[in-house]
Amino acid sequence: MKQEHVSVSWDAPDGEHPARRAAQASMAAVSEGRKDDWIKLFRPDALVEDPVGPSMLDPEGKGHRGHEGIRTFWDTFVGTVKAYRFEVRDSFANGPSCANVATITTTLDDAGTTMTVDCVLIYSVDDDGLITSLRAHWEPDRAMATVTKP
Repeated sequence: MKQEHVSVSWDAPDGEHPARRAAQASMAAVSEGRKDDWIKLFRPDALVEDPVGPSMLDPEGKGHRGHEGIRTFWDTFVGTVKAYRFEVRDSFANGPSCANVATITTTLDDAGTTMTVDCVLIYSVDDDGLITSLRAHWEPDRAMATVTKP
């Protein structure tokens, strides 16, 4: 499913850093529904933990590994969301990583049901700028409590 609405606002430090650039490219690809472009941002052995630890999206809490695991994660979760709005309020880049303090508002269906996820998104990259890991720290129960139907 292609997302209908593109929105990434970056109200945070924006200096050149490979992990920050990868984070921005990742958010743009997700908000624009570009699955193949998103997967190409990751190393073939990358790990996506969204959220970190056991959850309804990953009952064992082991994350989604490699392009196939990441593609399956897209197909079963990311791509089912109607629209994404990323609001990044702060960004800390150092070493091979960047931690972004963000709120992601998702539109879940055609009726306009929304869910808000307050989170810290940690992207790590290799020397080529490919994402080696994406660790999304958020609490599913808190997010589910924000579900609002129009």
